[in-house]
Amino acid sequence: MGYALLDLDAIACACLFILSSILSLLLIHVNRLWSIDRKLVRSLLNSSTVTNASIVDANGRLASGLKLLNTVLPLSEAVVFRCDDSEGLQTVVRYKSPVPNPQDPRRNAVWREGIKLCQQAATTGKLATQTTSGQNSSTVAVPLLHESETAGVLLIRLASEFSTDDTSLLLAVGSQFARNLERESFTHDAVRTAALSFFSQTGSRRKLDALNVLKAVTVEQRCEASTLTHIDEGVAIAYLDGTLAIVNPTLMTFAGLTHEQVTKMDLFDLLNKFRTDVFDEPEIAVRRVLQTGVEYEGELNFEAKSQILNLRISLLRERDGKNADEPIGIALYVKDLTATKEYEKLKSDMISLMSHELRTPLTSINGFAELLTADEHIPAQAREFVSIIANESQRMSRMINTFLSVTQLQRKDKQEVLKIPLRLDEVVRETITSLQPVAKKKRIRLIEQPAHRIPPVAADKGLITQAVKNLLHNAIKYSPERTTVTVSTALEAESVRVCVEDRGYGIPAESKERVWDKFYRVVREGQEKDEESTGLGLSFVREVVEQHGGRVDLDSEEGRGSKFSFTLPRL
Repeated sequence: MGYALLDLDAIACACLFILSSILSLLLIHVNRLWSIDRKLVRSLLNSSTVTNASIVDANGRLASGLKLLNTVLPLSEAVVFRCDDSEGLQTVVRYKSPVPNPQDPRRNAVWREGIKLCQQAATTGKLATQTTSGQNSSTVAVPLLHESETAGVLLIRLASEFSTDDTSLLLAVGSQFARNLERESFTHDAVRTAALSFFSQTGSRRKLDALNVLKAVTVEQRCEASTLTHIDEGVAIAYLDGTLAIVNPTLMTFAGLTHEQVTKMDLFDLLNKFRTDVFDEPEIAVRRVLQTGVEYEGELNFEAKSQILNLRISLLRERDGKNADEPIGIALYVKDLTATKEYEKLKSDMISLMSHELRTPLTSINGFAELLTADEHIPAQAREFVSIIANESQRMSRMINTFLSVTQLQRKDKQEVLKIPLRLDEVVRETITSLQPVAKKKRIRLIEQPAHRIPPVAADKGLITQAVKNLLHNAIKYSPERTTVTVSTALEAESVRVCVEDRGYGIPAESKERVWDKFYRVVREGQEKDEESTGLGLSFVREVVEQHGGRVDLDSEEGRGSKFSFTLPRL
């Protein structure tokens, strides 16, 4: 008997041990699930909160939606209701037609009927309608559905009979309204998920709401992404693992691909379709964009297809949240420049042709005018007229030459500029010598201030000489008599600077940024615009300097002179 009792005690202890072990394992498992749930909740709530940070309030969006709907349907009145937890209806936004209507004696009855329609639509999840006999009007209740759940009801009264053709439109608008209400409700919900939300019905509802908000935002992001299919430029977006997220039809056309082919490609497969002599290593271009964040841009010339494309590769970054400015993807932009380039070439060729054709008669006019001026038998008045003809023809020749220089320079690529080792102090010295006669006519003294041991630069001598000549000629032209113009060269870090300083009239503050623009001429207070100026000289200087990798500067004070300068990279 005693042994039997001992066996029962042992069995009971074993059962208790097994039960406690099972409970321990169960508690450990529940604790793990609880921990995972808390992480999930934090991630959901943080993501939904960040996503909603830039969204306007639902009331404003709903009111805007009703105005848009009124442009399609003849609304007499519209009300948006929100479904509360007790399955009641709360008014959120109301819209009334701006056209005054006579007081409807059945207004209260119509309102009660409308509420019944709303309750019917909320219960069934389907559109409910009612037509008022003899009054040519209709009442429609549209369920506001998101993820198969009813967030509210849109009640509208129409000044005409309802057409079933408008059903799909109302349901689509209703879905948008539902997304707005879901986000608004989630954002302003005072309930916070506590540590025990794993066992809480309210906490579980909160998580579901957060998930619905994220789904709503995803729907709108798909709407935004779909706009890429309707633009004329080619656009593609890839994730950082090289997978293609979006490739719009225009880019597929440029690459000669079908949708089925694109689905089997990654970023580099797509870029390989745009290989040319210039863009022959897409991997290097992408690596530089990823490393530096600076976008790549190149012009691709496909001679076989007689097509010129502009390609840009950019790094996409996160805009909001704690991970703002973090890279999230790569974007490709492709634009067809063929027609633009053909137009530019045609325009440039026509300008060059016309300019060259004008030179021949101008040369004759100028030559004969000089011969007539030298004739001593011509009366004084006629000699004055001939002198005017000669001066004006020379001015027109200068204008044509400058204009041609700018046009030809714009047609050149940076690689086509003939660069040789050039000493800028020697260029300055030669230019001063050539313009001494012009300066002496105005009794202006030209001073050279060369620096010692100026290193050479890589430049086209003819273009740089013309640029220095333009700056020096302007300084002489716009300086009073018996003043000085100083031309200096200096070494600055990795560049060489040429500076032309005068004691002239100076540049008004409002004109400093525009003096480098084509055809712009400074108008000073109390003076008329210089009709002899073409407005192309300084524009030519900037074009030349920038094509050599340098930059131009201006320091001027009105009434005290100007200091024009430019820098070029040293060798």
